[in-house]
Amino acid sequence: METTEVDSELSLFKYGNLEALPSDYRDLSETERRQRIAAAREVLGDDVLVLGHNYQRREIVEHADHVGDSYQLSEYAADSDAEHVVFCGVTFMAESADLLTDDEQTILLPSMEASCPMAGMAEALQVDAAWERIERATEGDVVPITYMNSYADLKAFCAEHGGLVCTSSNADAAFEWALSRGDTVVFLPDKHLGRNTANAMGLDSVVEFDPWADASSGDLGDADAVLWDGYCQVHERFTADHVADARDAHPDATVVVHPECRPEVVAAADETGSTATISETVADADREETVVVGTEIHLVEHLDRWHETDVVALCGDACMDCNAMRQVDPNYLTWILEGLADGVDRNVVSVDPDVARSAEVALDRMLEL
Repeated sequence: METTEVDSELSLFKYGNLEALPSDYRDLSETERRQRIAAAREVLGDDVLVLGHNYQRREIVEHADHVGDSYQLSEYAADSDAEHVVFCGVTFMAESADLLTDDEQTILLPSMEASCPMAGMAEALQVDAAWERIERATEGDVVPITYMNSYADLKAFCAEHGGLVCTSSNADAAFEWALSRGDTVVFLPDKHLGRNTANAMGLDSVVEFDPWADASSGDLGDADAVLWDGYCQVHERFTADHVADARDAHPDATVVVHPECRPEVVAAADETGSTATISETVADADREETVVVGTEIHLVEHLDRWHETDVVALCGDACMDCNAMRQVDPNYLTWILEGLADGVDRNVVSVDPDVARSAEVALDRMLEL
């Protein structure tokens, strides 16, 4: 099978858009697209697995074999015997799937423009440049943790410096693991998840580090946790005023938000948790209940469509979708699947073997918690 390989150099957009979408794919109707995707999948059978992240639009998830969060989908890929895995998510997710699957499986990303802005806020090269200063200020007794929402080379960097990976569900356990091995945690790239975790654990001294200004909000040497100045553009948009407005509009509602939200939003909510936790909260709610959800708008819309419970977006019409996820257009999915049916692999994501070995160590440490 002809394969288009991806350059694995360490750069902000490490996967370029290898091919422009052909003109005859750009104006497909939804009916035509569905028919062509179904025909391609009929040819491919069990040789292909399509994964759709929770934040993808309806026109993507309706074609997915599994819908879920990033790590959950990578586990589905690893458990599958499919030769090809089409990951409808963003680049770091496809990398994680490549790390967890075996060498006989190929990971494809419908659009190489789907690159998470938050992951791009903490490149391994950038972190490496700041690391000496952080180590010097903390006398070297520091352990790095990277959120799953990061590139493979940063996961590898953390492993090589005694650290590990975490998800939004096990960040507290990762903090405890790190603090049992050092006096200071460096958490990246999401400062809000880091702050919310530190607050829940009652850590006394939490300092933010701005790599662009090479400055910190306090004394690094006294810090229990150093938070890299990165954030999710979708979740940072929510404010405590949105929670207050939602309570005025829906007095009896349960407000559940993602831990990538600002600390004041998390403090004002009834519940906080990962996309899986948010989904479970809605699924467990009574039919007559209202659940106000603070996360990416497509997941809110899916939950409202999938359940009889009334599901309301935290900031109403002002809520936004994920710009990176938006790049995975359903026409790109059609193009990728028809290419596979014709024996052509497009937009293959393959992590450099040396990077992969170290990144897998960081994942293994998380799994051992």
